[in-house]
Amino acid sequence: MTLYGYARVSTGDQDLALQEAALRSAGCQVTRSEKKTGTQREGRTELDILLQFLRPGDTLVITRIDRLARSLKDLQDIMHELKSKGVTLKATEQPVDTSTAAGKAFFDMLGVFAEFETNLRRERQMEGIAAAKERGVYTGRKPKIDPDEVRRLFSEENLSSTAIAKRLKVARSSVYRFLPELQTVSSPAGKEA
Repeated sequence: MTLYGYARVSTGDQDLALQEAALRSAGCQVTRSEKKTGTQREGRTELDILLQFLRPGDTLVITRIDRLARSLKDLQDIMHELKSKGVTLKATEQPVDTSTAAGKAFFDMLGVFAEFETNLRRERQMEGIAAAKERGVYTGRKPKIDPDEVRRLFSEENLSSTAIAKRLKVARSSVYRFLPELQTVSSPAGKEA
């Protein structure tokens, strides 16, 4: 039985050192680490590599369940994949060991709470944004594109929507948003939408 560790933090400014040290102390010969959000599985290449590498009888070791996933569906999908390969899961900071009935039950409970925590955080964030909007403090993200510049490039420089998008380094659909005349009537002579 080989122990493989997986460490994850959500942002680039967070440190993986404590998790990696805990995984080494737990006996992991190989540890894969990454700085990616746990709310979605997509884009987590280190986890994908590790899941492909695991063989029957191996054990995947993490520090806490929320390091593996913050969505109950992702957690269940990963667990199903591990189970189908004959791989068990252990957590160093929680009584999770899927080779036992009690460990499996605790794993399921922790998964529910990890998703609950994520949903609570999202609700608090939305409430904060709504309150900030009411106070006139929150105006959203700064616009990436200047509508007047789009119109100027179209009317004065006679550029097509594609050329405008390339020059401003934005999607062509963004250009169309500020040039509704391109959507309803054919473009002026010499210009292609």
